[in-house]
Amino acid sequence: MVIGAGIGGLAAAAGLCSAGWDVTAFERATSLEPVGAGLALAPNGLRALDVIGAGDPLRALAVPQEVGIRRSDGRWLMRSTTGQMIADRFGDPVILVTRAAVIDALTARVPDGVLSLGTEVTSLEPGGRAAARISTTAGQLEADLVLAADGIGSATRPALFPAHPGLRHTGLATWRLLTGPVTGQVPMAESWGRGTVFGVMPLSDGRVYCYAAASAAPGPPAGDELAELTRLFGTWHEPIPALLAAARPQDVLRHDVAELAAPLTSLHRGRAVLLGDAAHPMTPNLGQGACQALEDAAVISRLATGTQPDGVAGLLNSYTAARLPRTTDVVRWSRRAAAMTTWASPPAVTARNTLIRLTGKLAPGAALRSLTPIYNWQPPAETRPANDSHAP
Repeated sequence: MVIGAGIGGLAAAAGLCSAGWDVTAFERATSLEPVGAGLALAPNGLRALDVIGAGDPLRALAVPQEVGIRRSDGRWLMRSTTGQMIADRFGDPVILVTRAAVIDALTARVPDGVLSLGTEVTSLEPGGRAAARISTTAGQLEADLVLAADGIGSATRPALFPAHPGLRHTGLATWRLLTGPVTGQVPMAESWGRGTVFGVMPLSDGRVYCYAAASAAPGPPAGDELAELTRLFGTWHEPIPALLAAARPQDVLRHDVAELAAPLTSLHRGRAVLLGDAAHPMTPNLGQGACQALEDAAVISRLATGTQPDGVAGLLNSYTAARLPRTTDVVRWSRRAAAMTTWASPPAVTARNTLIRLTGKLAPGAALRSLTPIYNWQPPAETRPANDSHAP
């Protein structure tokens, strides 16, 4: 059973189906409307997508990502020259796609009858030697394996680990929107101010994906978030004001950024396991949220191949051993990247900008080297039992 049909849940459902498992994926929403605008898929995320056969369809839709860094007045601090270097070193560039395209590509890999939309999971008993038990708004079921991909606000996480302190606010809010189509060339860049960031990413269909971040106290959206973005960024360099002027208020999504107050000590209990934001929410600064969820799904799918119900305990031990150290590292690295963008004092901002400018001139490969532990990830080798039979 899979709880949640976002990117991680759909990828896990598709992967388990391809491994021969009988899968039902529960999603409380009545339709698969992707929440979000665009996202970056790094080489590690694309390799994870290849495990379930969804990598190439997304590569065909993608715009390679070449993100330079600018100041709020438009001056370039670093012009990116690493896109082809990333492809040469890791086999793929970082590509930019819409979240809707990712959802569509994953849904196409999920067989008919697997998705149960409009069905909420209301309780879970993780089991152990016995099967897990799930209560839903449609009834009760037993499962040999339960994958909880129910997002950052996961109800499964506190049910499995009631002593864990839960989420904490990172001090950041983020905004995302799609605007356009626009005419003319739009430079792809991320612009940094004093505790503020605005990213501009052209898409293959002429639209532009924009994202922004700023230091903010947690709380519900103020109302007109487009007006708030205009207040924060409307005097920055072009094309940011023009892109905001072309946007509609209903297209702007705002979210408080949270992470776990402490890493989990395990990603599973009994026959239930967490993946994606339910297991390791992170700041968006490295663009790894979706990629790590896809890695989770790829690993669980490969481990599930050939596993029988009495082997689930070993499968989940292997999953936690493979995923917990890595995702803990990626969360930490992403938090460090976020810290630089939240600096607001003029001396700190000046020092940061000088460091970025000098790094771009004197050591352009330094950023690439720092990303190697993330982008170098490989999925587990595919294994099949001797008789090529699959688990039920």
